[in-house]
Amino acid sequence: MKHDDIWRAIDTLAAENGLSASGLARRSGLDPTTFNVSKRRMPDGRNRWPSTESVAKVLNATGSSLEQFTSLVSGARTLSSNPPRPARRIPLIGLAQAGGEGFFDDGGFPVGGGWDEVSLPEIADVNAYALEISGDSMEPVYRDGDMVIVSPAAPIRRGDRVVVRTGKGEVMAKQLTRRSARRVELRSLNPSHPDYSFDLNDVSWVHRIIWASQ
Repeated sequence: MKHDDIWRAIDTLAAENGLSASGLARRSGLDPTTFNVSKRRMPDGRNRWPSTESVAKVLNATGSSLEQFTSLVSGARTLSSNPPRPARRIPLIGLAQAGGEGFFDDGGFPVGGGWDEVSLPEIADVNAYALEISGDSMEPVYRDGDMVIVSPAAPIRRGDRVVVRTGKGEVMAKQLTRRSARRVELRSLNPSHPDYSFDLNDVSWVHRIIWASQ
């Protein structure tokens, strides 16, 4: 068994269940950062291997057998029986972190070294990024541990689900109900949370959500 093959198998199990690596860790009852790409090597460059206990918890959480896992490690089984499409690693952080400084440039594109990564099939937008949902503020549309892929280049229409950053640094996922030359109106995905309306000058950017794990 090779180090990269074992981690690829864990990533594949996560993808098969519509989860990011940290979402899989959370579902398995582990620290959400257990499977992060940044933790797969030690500070001195040596490989860090997942423990037997963490693998056992992943198999239990996903309903997978040891034989299924080892077939992923060996390459005998892959995510899809179709020919694989080119994979691409895109930056990933939690939605709750996204309002912090240093994650986006003035154009709303991901920057800096604080991002993790997730591997997904090719997405046309070179500035696409992923956000992981935490908490229940967006239920029932998005649940804790779900991952959304956001494209700054995607055209936006009324009714689209979007990620918005305000001039005050708040980042939120909402549904766009109206955008005029002066205002942006947003509907909360959780009906128990209020809707929002902003002057266009108070909004830094609006990006469309193009994919979500469910």
